Amino acid sequence: MRNSLWKSDIGNLLVLRNVDPETVADVLGNCPVITLELGQVLLRTGQINQSLYLILSGQLAVFLDYPEGVPVALLEQGETVGELSVIDDSPVAAFVVAQQETRVLEVDEKSFWRMISVSHAFACNMLLLLSDRLRSSDETILKNVRLRKRFQRDAMVDSLTGLYNRRWLDFQLPRLIGRHVQGGVPMCAIMFDIDHFKVFNDRYSHDIGDDVLAMVAKTTMLSIRPTDLSARYGGEEFVVLLAGVGIDLAWIVAERLRRAIESEKIVIEDGTELPSVTISLGIAEVRNDDSADSVLKRADTAMYRAKNTGRNRTCREQ
Repeated sequence: MRNSLWKSDIGNLLVLRNVDPETVADVLGNCPVITLELGQVLLRTGQINQSLYLILSGQLAVFLDYPEGVPVALLEQGETVGELSVIDDSPVAAFVVAQQETRVLEVDEKSFWRMISVSHAFACNMLLLLSDRLRSSDETILKNVRLRKRFQRDAMVDSLTGLYNRRWLDFQLPRLIGRHVQGGVPMCAIMFDIDHFKVFNDRYSHDIGDDVLAMVAKTTMLSIRPTDLSARYGGEEFVVLLAGVGIDLAWIVAERLRRAIESEKIVIEDGTELPSVTISLGIAEVRNDDSADSVLKRADTAMYRAKNTGRNRTCREQ
């Protein structure tokens, strides 16, 4: 780290308050400064982390569940993150994501423990920081409970399938599109529905139809990556969002999903096996000028072309 950079930033770091500048320069002088772009993930749940991060500028958000949810904490300039996993070698317990362009000083495990051993002030500051975290833990838990209840009230999850619902999609898709366009990363939307589902419902009952919807949702989740997102758009229509995927790879994913659902057996309570269901899929790739409505409209148009040309097939946007 350059001395000029250090002098301009040291005064904002709470954990280095009252620490001898020469000690800081000696121990941390070669630690790298990392610049995070908007939406870039610094730490993720389950990750093995061996670094303490000191926030020089910008803002980081902490998410307990997924990085597109509601943050449980915001970390500002001068604060730290990652210290607990360095101290006890436990996996990271939350996602930490940049909310704007953010600069952090990465302090490796060796440098961290050296600072603890050579600087009483640093050790005290770290102890005070951890104490504050413990005192606020009850408040954080209560806040998280309130946030979860709010999501339940807002019904962001479809109760039948366990997938996100249309309201969640309307809220999140514009943000996801903006993030991927800004980052220059490809993204595709797959829209599909169950072929002749009304006929299936009328013949076998709506209860069995509900079982089929749940089966389609489960098969969808097993056919995509954990980082991909899926939602029940309405009725028997579903949407899958593929991050970092171009249209050629999206077609492969769609075909894998189509074959998986077609091969899934449907057995009712008396042991009778019913005919399998099929789906028709349409794919659209996000463009730089896209809105949520425009990309879903193209995917929907491609889906109806699949239905009009025989069903049980995948079509790309034209």
